[in-house]
Amino acid sequence: MRLHRLDMTAFGPFGGSQSVDFDELSAAGLFLLHGPTGAGKTSVLDAVCYALYGSVPGARQGGSLRSDHAAAGTRTEVTLELTVAGRRLELIRQPPWERPKRKGGPGTTVDKAQSRLREYDADGGAWKDLSRSHQEIGEEITQLLGMSREQFCQVVLLPQGDFARFLRADAEARGRLLGRLFDTHRFAEVEKSLAERRRVTEARVRDQDAALLADAHRMQQAAGDAMDLAELAPGDPGLADAVMSAAAVARSTAREQLTVAHCRLTAAESGQAAADRALADVRELARLQQRFAQARERAALMQERVGACREAQARMERARKAEAVAPALELREAAEAEHRRAAAAQAHARALLPETFAVSGAGGLATAARRAAEELGGLESARRAEHRLAELVAERADLDRQERADDDVRQEAEAWLAEWEATRAALQARIDAAQQAATRAEQLAVQRGPAQRRLAAARQRDQFAGDTEAAQQQALASAERAVEARAHWLDLKEQRLNGIAAELAANLTDGEPCAVCGATEHPAPARKVAGHVDREAEERALAAYQRADEQRAEDERRLGVVREALAAATAEAKDAPTAELAVETDELERLYEQARRDASALHSGHEELRRAGQEHERRTAERQEAAVRTASRIGQRERLELEKAALEEELAQARGASASVAARSAQLEQLVALLSDAADAARTAEESAERLKAADGRLAESAFRAGFDTPQAAASALLDDASHRELQRRLDAWQSEEAAVRAVLAEADTAAAAQQPTADLEAAERTASAAAQRLRDAASARDAAARRCAELDRLSARSAEGIRRLAPLREEYDRVARLAGLSAGTSADNERRMRLESYVLAARLEQVAAAATVRLRRMSSGRYTLVHSADRAGRGRSGLGLHVVDAWTGRERDTATLSGGETFFASLALALGLADVVTDETGGVRLDTLFIDEGFGSLDEQTLDEVLDVLDALRERDRSVGIVSHVADLRRRVHAQLEVVKGRAGSELRRRGVG
Repeated sequence: MRLHRLDMTAFGPFGGSQSVDFDELSAAGLFLLHGPTGAGKTSVLDAVCYALYGSVPGARQGGSLRSDHAAAGTRTEVTLELTVAGRRLELIRQPPWERPKRKGGPGTTVDKAQSRLREYDADGGAWKDLSRSHQEIGEEITQLLGMSREQFCQVVLLPQGDFARFLRADAEARGRLLGRLFDTHRFAEVEKSLAERRRVTEARVRDQDAALLADAHRMQQAAGDAMDLAELAPGDPGLADAVMSAAAVARSTAREQLTVAHCRLTAAESGQAAADRALADVRELARLQQRFAQARERAALMQERVGACREAQARMERARKAEAVAPALELREAAEAEHRRAAAAQAHARALLPETFAVSGAGGLATAARRAAEELGGLESARRAEHRLAELVAERADLDRQERADDDVRQEAEAWLAEWEATRAALQARIDAAQQAATRAEQLAVQRGPAQRRLAAARQRDQFAGDTEAAQQQALASAERAVEARAHWLDLKEQRLNGIAAELAANLTDGEPCAVCGATEHPAPARKVAGHVDREAEERALAAYQRADEQRAEDERRLGVVREALAAATAEAKDAPTAELAVETDELERLYEQARRDASALHSGHEELRRAGQEHERRTAERQEAAVRTASRIGQRERLELEKAALEEELAQARGASASVAARSAQLEQLVALLSDAADAARTAEESAERLKAADGRLAESAFRAGFDTPQAAASALLDDASHRELQRRLDAWQSEEAAVRAVLAEADTAAAAQQPTADLEAAERTASAAAQRLRDAASARDAAARRCAELDRLSARSAEGIRRLAPLREEYDRVARLAGLSAGTSADNERRMRLESYVLAARLEQVAAAATVRLRRMSSGRYTLVHSADRAGRGRSGLGLHVVDAWTGRERDTATLSGGETFFASLALALGLADVVTDETGGVRLDTLFIDEGFGSLDEQTLDEVLDVLDALRERDRSVGIVSHVADLRRRVHAQLEVVKGRAGSELRRRGVG
């Protein structure tokens, strides 16, 4: 994996947009990321992690990623371009953002997090989108890198403090870190799975034992005293045999009890049959005796009701005679009811008529109705005249309404036209003022340009004056540094020339000629003295002088440019003070803006004057049209008045004393209806009276023929259907009862039973009940014995099946328990008492120690070696110990005894070794870019050189290493630098020594 470019906007402490070109920084192989504490060095690494995984490392996850220095409308965004597995990718991440609402309303709204993954197509020369899904991008990056976020932060962003703690940590702490990096969770899951299986199988065996013992107790409960389980308990090895033996004894005893119960039941059934036969005979005798007694009682009661029966028969006879008079009675009652209804209708109709018709007969009422109808027909012409009069009144009201509307229009138009001249003059004055303002704005616009140019030139003049002084001082300082560098170079050159003999003597070899004198013998070659200057020192001094001279020339050129710019600005601005020019320019700007605002009313003034003229024409036309309509309505009003007077005279004659013709018509229509109804009611009443008289005669004749003295006597003898049916029912019941009593008294069995002694039914029932109870008890005992046998058979079969299932469960439990104890380190077979996960981690730690030792020997000049220890410390478990071997003493000691500097390069070697092992473990993804965070401040100068040599060796095969530190000495030793500068508006990134 190689990083190419990182772009950050409003991220962490960076308020604006910052970019990091890792290709430039990586060109040197080793680069430094430095800056003051809190400036944001670690935030650069957080941005890399966030771009890859969508979250930042460790404890910093809970905070906000957005910069507090960012503008309200700027969204937080991180873009990372990298190459991994031969593919060039670009990752764009935007966290959730609470932004102001776009429509300008108050409040904010939240935009969701956005992610984007693109790949560079080398053939097409363009980027193509791969995904915008957070989940898909996370899975793709994790698969390509082969590392989780925790592994990446531990392997690529090497945190030295964590590894210093790792060196001094106990076995449990080391196990937690190694478990996260090497993902040994699956081995821990195996341990948990085996432990869980052990618990499950143990519970199943325990449950099976409990079920077997529960069945045994159920058998004991069913068998009663025939089974003893007092000494049995769950887990007892002989539980199964004891249960099966006791169950066999209980089943044998239960079958014997069942045979005895069968014999008792047979004897009880015979006794109950004999008692039931005796009870049936006694019950039959008691029934016959009771039947004879009841018949005698019923005969006595019937003798008492003989008189009432004869009276009912006589009443039935008279009712049959009265049935011949019933039709005449019904006809008379119908005629009477009809007459009453007709008389009531006549009285009601006469009550509605005026008093003048109260005594008139049916003929008089009909004649009066015809006369009123004729008068009603004569009012049709008056109705039409009345309708026309209403139309005339409406037309007159409409004319008055139009008159008032035209008066309003005319008055409004005259009022508006009276102010027309004043309105037109005011609008014209506004147009003239705006025209003058437009002319004044054009004049001021000509003056603005020169004034603004003079002000800009004056400001440049002031700025260049200060820049000239600074540039002059810079040029003088550069010249002094160049002179000093040249003098230093010449001094070194002179010193080298003075000691050139020693430099030449260093290349002399016995037997070979001297390059100066040609001699082959060199008896006393010159020796280098302390402070000898060689060629490299001279060349470095020459290079320093050349750089200082180039800087001097550059500063002198910059001074000339600034002086030329100052002269040009002074020529433009003259000697006028900048403040005075600013005041003049502001005043011109103010006057110009005021003139433009006044001139802007020119177009609106013309438009208002045009609209006012159109309104004047419309008002004048409305006034003239209203006057014409008023003149035309005078003749129309006179015609309506003449027609109205004629119609009112005609209507006064037609309506008489009524308020209107319609009222007179309504009165006549009501009178015609009332007279007609009264005439019809009178005729109907007369006809019903005749029919009632005829019905009375027919009723009297019919009653006499039926043998009744009066019609009232015949009516009282009649019976309704219910009464007739009741009398007939009573007569039929008496006759049936009489026949039934005679039949019972005539039975031979009943008469014979009456001659015998009274039957003792209660004694027979007691005897039968005792026999039935004995039978029930015997049946219950037989059923209980049968159930006991069946229950014991069922429980015995279930216990046998449980015992068959228990054997393989015990075998499985023993096997799983041995495996669980072995993986958990509690078994005697596990000699080291190591858990499975600890055993795997111990193997990984041994690989890490071997890889770290390669670099630790170089950093410590071969003194220290890291070794893995499998010893157990105290009561803890073994396998995760880490010791350091000191070659100077030949002894092995704990890593906690290392000094601060030794701890640093030991933890650095451990981190680098761990990075190599994790890389191999996760699929061998090549890591071309590494970061080392802090820890260099505890090293002395020599150790720091050795550590940097080791880090510089990491550049092999084009690998780059970034050091994150604020140690000042590293800035002199590492040329490629990325500086984080913090300020009030947020931090910024600056590159040094690259490009």
